[in-house]
Amino acid sequence: MGSSRGLGARRYRGCHRGWWGLGAQRYWGCHRLRGMRATLGLGGHGDNGVSTGQGTLGRGCVNGVPGTEGNRGRPCGGTVPPPIPVPAAWQRPYLNIFKHFRVEEWKRSAREGDVAALTDARLKGTVYRIRGSVPASNYLQLPRTGTQSLGLAGRYLYLLFRPMPRKHFVVHLDVATQENQVVRISFSTLFKEFKSTATWLQFPFLFGAAEGSLGDGTARRDLMGAAPADVRWTCLVLDLPSILSLYLSRRYSHLKSVKLCSNLLVKNLCTSDLVFDPGVTFSEARRADLACRGVAPMPREMAFPVPKGQKWHDLYDYIRFPSEGSKLPYDSIQKICPGPAAGGRVSEDPQPVTLTKAVRDRLSLIHQITSPKAMPRRRPVITRSIPEVHLTAPGSPAALPAGDQELEKTQRPHSAGDAGPSAAVGDGGIHVYAHRGSERTIRATHTGSEERLLPDPILKLRMIIGFGGCSTKWALWTRNNAAVVYPCHAVIVTLQIQTGEQRFFIGHTDKVSALAFNGNSTLLASAQAGPLSVVRLWDFPTGTCLSVFKTHVRSLLSLSFSYSGAVLCGVGKDGHGKTLVVVWNAARVTRGGEVAVLAKAHTDVDIQALKIAFFDDTRMVSCGRDNIRLWRVRSGALRSCPVNLGEYHSLEFTDLAFEEGHAAEREPEDRTLFVCSKSGHVLEVDYKNVCVRSVRRLLPAEPRGCPRQDKAGPGIAINSISFSSTFCATGSEDGYLRLWPLDFSAVVLEAEHEAPVSSVCISPDSRKVLCTTAAGNVGYLDIQSQGYNTLMRSHEDSVLAFSVEGIWKQMATVSQDNTIRVWDLGSMQQLYDFTAADEMPCAVAFHPTQRVLACGFDSGMVRTFCLAASDLLVEHKQHRTVITGLTFSPDGNFMFSCCLQGTLALYSCVAQKSHVLRVLGNVVARDAGSGPDALVVSGDSHLLAFVGPSKYVVTVMEACSLDELLRVDISILDLNSTALDSAGRVCFAPVPRGELLVSTSSNKILVLDAKTGRLVREVSPVHKLSCSSLALSKDGRYLLTAGDKVIKVWDYRMHFAVNFQVYIGHSEPVRQVAFTPDQRHVISVGDAIFLWDFLALPAERSPRAQAPSSESALLPGAEGSSEKLKDASETPRQTVPLPSLSSPPCLDVSSVRQAGCQSIFSESDKEEEAGLPGSSRMAANGDKDASVGVVESARSEELLVVRPKVGRESSRSPGESANAAGPELFPGTASHRDCFLLSVAELRKETKSPKSQCSVRPDSYRHFTPHFKASVLPQNFLPPPAGREVLKLKGVIGYNGNGRGNMVWNPDTGFFAYTCGCVIVVEDLHSGSQNHWLGHAEEISTLTLSHDAQVLASASGKRSGDSHCHIRIWNVQDGVCTASLSHHETQVQAMAFSRDDRFLVTLGDYSDQTIALWNTYAYELISSTCISEPVHDVAFSPFSHRDLACVGKGAVMFWLLEQQGADVNLKVHRVPAPDVLGPVELTSLCYGDDGLLYSGTNSGQICVWDTETNCCFMTWEADEGEIGVLVCGRDRLVSGSNTKRIRLWAVAAVQELRLKGADARSSSVLLEHEITLDGTIVSAAFDDSLEMGIVGTTAGTLWYVNWTESTSIRLISGHKNKVTEVCFSPDETHCATCGEDGSVRIWSLGSMELVVQFQVLNQSCQCLAWKPHPVVAWGAESQHVVAGYSDGTIRVFSISRTEMELKMHPHAVALTAIAYSTDGEMILSGGKDGLVVVSSPRTGMTIHVLAEHKGSPITVLQCTRKQYRDFGVEGGELWLATSSDRRVSIWASDWLKDKCELLDWLSFPAPAGPEGLGSLPPSLAAFCPWEPGTLVYVGFGMQKEALFYSLRKKQVVEKISLPYFATSLSLSPAARFMAVGFGERLLRLLRCPSSEAQDYAAHDDTVHLCRFAPSGRRLLTASHSAVLLWELTAS
Repeated sequence: MGSSRGLGARRYRGCHRGWWGLGAQRYWGCHRLRGMRATLGLGGHGDNGVSTGQGTLGRGCVNGVPGTEGNRGRPCGGTVPPPIPVPAAWQRPYLNIFKHFRVEEWKRSAREGDVAALTDARLKGTVYRIRGSVPASNYLQLPRTGTQSLGLAGRYLYLLFRPMPRKHFVVHLDVATQENQVVRISFSTLFKEFKSTATWLQFPFLFGAAEGSLGDGTARRDLMGAAPADVRWTCLVLDLPSILSLYLSRRYSHLKSVKLCSNLLVKNLCTSDLVFDPGVTFSEARRADLACRGVAPMPREMAFPVPKGQKWHDLYDYIRFPSEGSKLPYDSIQKICPGPAAGGRVSEDPQPVTLTKAVRDRLSLIHQITSPKAMPRRRPVITRSIPEVHLTAPGSPAALPAGDQELEKTQRPHSAGDAGPSAAVGDGGIHVYAHRGSERTIRATHTGSEERLLPDPILKLRMIIGFGGCSTKWALWTRNNAAVVYPCHAVIVTLQIQTGEQRFFIGHTDKVSALAFNGNSTLLASAQAGPLSVVRLWDFPTGTCLSVFKTHVRSLLSLSFSYSGAVLCGVGKDGHGKTLVVVWNAARVTRGGEVAVLAKAHTDVDIQALKIAFFDDTRMVSCGRDNIRLWRVRSGALRSCPVNLGEYHSLEFTDLAFEEGHAAEREPEDRTLFVCSKSGHVLEVDYKNVCVRSVRRLLPAEPRGCPRQDKAGPGIAINSISFSSTFCATGSEDGYLRLWPLDFSAVVLEAEHEAPVSSVCISPDSRKVLCTTAAGNVGYLDIQSQGYNTLMRSHEDSVLAFSVEGIWKQMATVSQDNTIRVWDLGSMQQLYDFTAADEMPCAVAFHPTQRVLACGFDSGMVRTFCLAASDLLVEHKQHRTVITGLTFSPDGNFMFSCCLQGTLALYSCVAQKSHVLRVLGNVVARDAGSGPDALVVSGDSHLLAFVGPSKYVVTVMEACSLDELLRVDISILDLNSTALDSAGRVCFAPVPRGELLVSTSSNKILVLDAKTGRLVREVSPVHKLSCSSLALSKDGRYLLTAGDKVIKVWDYRMHFAVNFQVYIGHSEPVRQVAFTPDQRHVISVGDAIFLWDFLALPAERSPRAQAPSSESALLPGAEGSSEKLKDASETPRQTVPLPSLSSPPCLDVSSVRQAGCQSIFSESDKEEEAGLPGSSRMAANGDKDASVGVVESARSEELLVVRPKVGRESSRSPGESANAAGPELFPGTASHRDCFLLSVAELRKETKSPKSQCSVRPDSYRHFTPHFKASVLPQNFLPPPAGREVLKLKGVIGYNGNGRGNMVWNPDTGFFAYTCGCVIVVEDLHSGSQNHWLGHAEEISTLTLSHDAQVLASASGKRSGDSHCHIRIWNVQDGVCTASLSHHETQVQAMAFSRDDRFLVTLGDYSDQTIALWNTYAYELISSTCISEPVHDVAFSPFSHRDLACVGKGAVMFWLLEQQGADVNLKVHRVPAPDVLGPVELTSLCYGDDGLLYSGTNSGQICVWDTETNCCFMTWEADEGEIGVLVCGRDRLVSGSNTKRIRLWAVAAVQELRLKGADARSSSVLLEHEITLDGTIVSAAFDDSLEMGIVGTTAGTLWYVNWTESTSIRLISGHKNKVTEVCFSPDETHCATCGEDGSVRIWSLGSMELVVQFQVLNQSCQCLAWKPHPVVAWGAESQHVVAGYSDGTIRVFSISRTEMELKMHPHAVALTAIAYSTDGEMILSGGKDGLVVVSSPRTGMTIHVLAEHKGSPITVLQCTRKQYRDFGVEGGELWLATSSDRRVSIWASDWLKDKCELLDWLSFPAPAGPEGLGSLPPSLAAFCPWEPGTLVYVGFGMQKEALFYSLRKKQVVEKISLPYFATSLSLSPAARFMAVGFGERLLRLLRCPSSEAQDYAAHDDTVHLCRFAPSGRRLLTASHSAVLLWELTAS
């Protein structure tokens, strides 16, 4: 397939690592940045901070509540972690913010600039004055830093302030939403208009109320600007939830921060859920009983003083925003209600607001509810309910007559950049006006709608994904540094770098070949490529084209504007291929004048770049191959002279730039010109003397980053150069953007790209460098932050097809550049990028419900990928040539593909891995051509249509079987035509219409009846050329067609005189056009990806019970239809049905009934249905083995018919009848004892049931998902002979927090067990000793313990090659596995024993969806049943072994077991959750006393069920997050959630409330205790009284919880993420580990407990080493460890003092290896860049920097002692360094004499490419302890072997064969043992030199670490987060 792309490597595109790898960071790290901060004067970044904490020194140490880490440095609008819910009690009834946060102390708040506390005489208190000319530099901020949060959840924010007279002010509020987004709400007098993005709302603040009419903007303008002189103190009330809901459709969570900027006075801030009325006193409020209406008087500490006899509203202003009862959004904050004293509301007219789609949907609903039926007269309908809403094109209502005249004109093509008639209004969205007066109207303006399609325009171009087209070298900064301008094929795009908003210049008809700005960015010149080459001059601020003129140049390659904009110069080729230089006079173009040619000249020299000198409009300079020339216009002639290049005359010059400066006093001869070349030479040209002043050659950097000035070696091929006053930027062919000082002495900063850099451009403020690449990427380097920002990624060639899915809002595209890319529809940012090296993807389709992407290639291969698991699912090889069509059915059950040979394939997609059902040959037209619409499926998934078997025929098939239903010959439909018409594209109309659209070669669209093939109507002509794509909106109102490089939007009903609108912008044929699933946007692809806003409102939805749309009677051809309206029960439903367990019946679409549909129902089935009262036809699929169905009952309960699978793993023979074990239907009541009864007569026969159509992981953390593993199990395994094991597993460090319910504890027997990876750890809680039960090969998902604590069941996933996962049964007494069960296909989610331990129930995960019942005597399968949806938890009743329950998506299933002899009867009753909860997942359950069942939900509620009646009688809000664990005992209940909290509830009163039924209230349920732990709760076990228990979290920790003492003690802890290094202490009493979570942990090997933990925030700890004992004792030496981190720092920690003693920063990149010298006096560290640094831990100084391994990460550093003069060199120490490029260096050192000498250099060979390896294994080396002067090497090589190399003989002296490439290596210092770990989860112990091997299995992933203890008696190994301690039993 080719190589996938990820972060950090040059071949990557900066997306995610691996096959479609999903990572947290997008587009970060795609450019390597190197630099010397001192050169540019940039400050270094500070320390992230280290937190050290004493862990459990013993089991009695109480651990505090863990802290949380701040969101460091996150910008506003970014995604934030879920907010920590704060107790609401301390915020009620209100919170005085200034008082609570003690603003006067400035500890929890920040101030900047002129901020002072004053005493205000009028207010009689302290106010804060904030003043200054720059608001951004003068402010008061709460909280102090951006990493903190106020966490204030009150609905209303009260701001008591007074703007300073005649000054401006700004206020910023950062609020968090429940969708985990931060939105900034800002209001200011500086804002001129309302603006909104997804993360920022900007409101103008106006003083007073607008009195002007709608058409009069004068009144509004008068209110804008600085505060008036008489401005008053104001109480501003902001309804934060309403603001987010109205403007962004977001749900409010809490207030995060407040920033008050100059100039204003502030008295206070307050939050509350109450509405405070400042004009009401406390006595008045009591008399009027305002509290009943939710209104309260203003608290005294927040109130403004009111003198006696005066009224509050006469003295102060009160503003509430949005105003009370407002349903419509306003565009400004202003006083609209002067208060009761003023006598009513002042009418005002806020300006139009362009609303978001969510608000437009809301208005559509209002319009639907309030609009009466259509009147016969064509006039607006008037009602008197809500403010007037105009659904019009852009423009002012005052200009309606002009609009009427405009409507009468014929249809005109729209450019994508059209702003409509009124630029002030904007984008043609819905505009809301609130008119004066009491009469409120609503009307839809359709004046003249008989003439054309409205709104006009109906499309507005929103964004283009693309860059270049003709050339990738043109990208320019605007003068204000805020935007960049670049061409995208025929469109010029202006991109705002901060907001990502785009503006478009449209008018070119071919690709834009060159761009140029004048000096102040007011004029933009653009040239068009192709034979009709023209130049356009644009007024850049307005986007108006000022002039268009022909160039007389066939291909214009370059443009240059003079600084003033008066002269424009261009260079290109004429018709004969000669170079032509033309100079134009553009001085009069801004005043409406013409552009005239000043001069032109032909030349024979090559010109690559030409620029006008900024100091003289008549002078130009150019460069090209072999020449640099100076040009001048004089007397109408253009003349040039060459620069004498001397020995450099044969260079290829690529770009030029003048030195920076625009000082008029300087003479022209003072100018210096710099010219760069392909050979790396930069020539400094003396402009006056026309000679070369100096030459520099830039060469690839030496180890210190300094370029050499010699001429040897290949230079840097420079493509572009740009100068500022302080530095120079170059872009080169090697993909580097480099910054240099003006003397080119050293590289200051560089950024690496994946492709050659085409152009560089320094911004006018010299703070950013714009960069473009040949791969179509645009980005800029921020010099101050040294961060690289990618602005645009694009395909390098034409886009062939795309697919959009609506659940995750993603789009996939395939292109001729051989890439598949996935984009986020919200941000249009690239998520994934995959390249197929030898194949071109040509078709793509998203699965409608699963995260599965299908792609077809030109080789005929069809591949499906799972985006959630980042994996290739299936490769289908049914085709042999180019895939021309690929699509899924809308229900997701089937996939279809066709190829150029006419082959059609049908696949089943019910399971995630699709498989082929049927392949037909020669059915699809071979000569119809490829296209995304080659195969189409109807909306109900019943019909498939395509062109074939010839291009003149359209065929309709039954989708589920590919049985042919209909053929329509297109060529004979037009009897008047003399030419045969052929079909092009097909498209189904929405299901109720039953129509099929076909585009033809004669430029028509034929509308056919999909059932009969009858022609309903035709549309002609559609396009000048053939239609390349067509799509119909879901509501059936609008049709999209593409052709002739244009897009047309049609009214599908053809009601108007002009039924379409035309849109241009593409420079190549449009390959595909389609609506997004929500119909808010249109996407078109071809030369680039165009995203358009679709401005028409969606169709109004009809009520559910309504008959089919009445519009069908008005459709053309409806009167003549022979169809009759069917009975209402048979008409298609108007709403989407709920998912069922089976497919709906096949639709009879032809007069001949198909055989495939006849056997769906037997006669007995129909009779049973007829006898079932209140039920409609049962849904079933065509599978004869179907055993599960859903009956839609009129009762509120939903009943399931279940046929259990019985017996062993044997499937039913094909000859058995489908109804042999059919369901017996017994109508019943609500009790579960009267539900459907299922009988199975034969125990040894099993029915296979269809799995759910959608294997999507449910929205529940309770559901188990295994760790992703790239490792596989070994093919060969050499277990040690019995009794001769050398290694014994002694201890395991860690608890698998990824498991669910994977810890058990029995308080009576004390049995305690948990899992770590694939090991069951049984621990004695008194002594701390461990036993380890081995047997699983995969990660264990869950455990369960029998009630007598004698049997433990454990479950793990299936091994590679197995078809089922494994369940093992263990005898608790001796730890022996007594049985092994296998039935579930993927993972086991939960298990439970019955009360009498006679039965075991096991529950499959969301992919398996099977519940199995086993007897515990012989552990035979009694029953197995497929269920319709994922189930999360299961439990047996503690009162009866016959009752059990399980919970899943929105329902509880109650099961009843009945045995009658050999027969098994199962009864099940599915009861949905109460409607008040909404759509929820029931995630956990437990039985309580006396027939109660408690269940938790993913939204934090707990439901209580009566198991006698199977109904829920009470719910309460128990948590803010998902409840995944419930434990009940006596009158108490424990709940655990993903908010990290466990809570203890008193539920004694629930039994009493049970009698009240639905009237029960939750006020009697009391929260007794609450403890916050360090992670999400995943397991819990408590004693019967719930006084004490053990709780497991996702942080890898097990806690002992004692409710009586309110304590939590850490019992077991481990790393949550991958362990990166392990080591022993010299005395072997302790060991140290470090991990990706940034922690260094010290463990006691005696008790396996955590002793000390050092935590560094926001960094990963990559390596560590323990300081050895000194050879000479210098006194009391404490224990130290040194650790290396991902930011390049080294930290030395003291174990005894539990503190960091030293921090060094010797590396610029992440460390990868670290070691102490043998005497502990030096630290050797290796980095990712290959540098080895020797540092002194005493002084912190860097002693040596060794660059021999530069460019390849260091993998190993090891030191050993040697004789002083051994090997002929001085020094008592020998050490080695190994890098990942298979090189080993051996060094001899004498640290006291500062000597470090290279002794040997080894390089081990390897084959050209790793066949069958996902990644290269590491290169590892170690000194051999038993053979001095010998080292051992393992790594990727010609053979899988360990090599022993003699430093004395200089050769390999021994080889030991290995089964696989090693991933870890360690040699015993005491005995001749070598431990080797492998990626196949294998640990091998080799005895040398006999090579006797023993293999050990206890790891569930790659054994990436193994380390012997100094004595050789112990061994540490690590696999992911698990650390295992082994003891050697023999020497």
